Amino acid sequence: MDAKKSIEALQFFTTGLTNGAFAHLVQGKHFEAMGLTKLAEKYTGHYEEEMGWVKKFMTRINDLGAEVKIEDQKGRELVADPVDYIKADLAIQEKGVEMLYKCMADLKDDPTTYDIMKAYLADEEEDLYWSQNQLEVIKMIGRENWLVKQL
Repeated sequence: MDAKKSIEALQFFTTGLTNGAFAHLVQGKHFEAMGLTKLAEKYTGHYEEEMGWVKKFMTRINDLGAEVKIEDQKGRELVADPVDYIKADLAIQEKGVEMLYKCMADLKDDPTTYDIMKAYLADEEEDLYWSQNQLEVIKMIGRENWLVKQL
């Protein structure tokens, strides 16, 4: 097992996911202020779920004898429009899932980290499918009808 590869992968996703989770929280609070209760609950709940993964990644880094780094993160702009946000989030999810697939090959010799990342990948694919589905629903029923469903 190459612990260094595992630690690097876990740290990469710890930093990136912390940033993404916070973006979901900010967006969720924005949607809450707009009165889009269901969408707000989706994204604030997503924040909690993602931070649960961050905790698992950090625990595994510590188990491997390393220390978690607190790394700088890039800022993001708030996306005011809910539909535009789903599109932007979907683009990020697609790149993230692709990175996870590539990462899995490097982790095959560390079954514990592999299993953690495999479960995380399944969760991310579920989120990706949700976003894709929402965009399809918007096409079918229209933006305004979809927004009403988010109240």
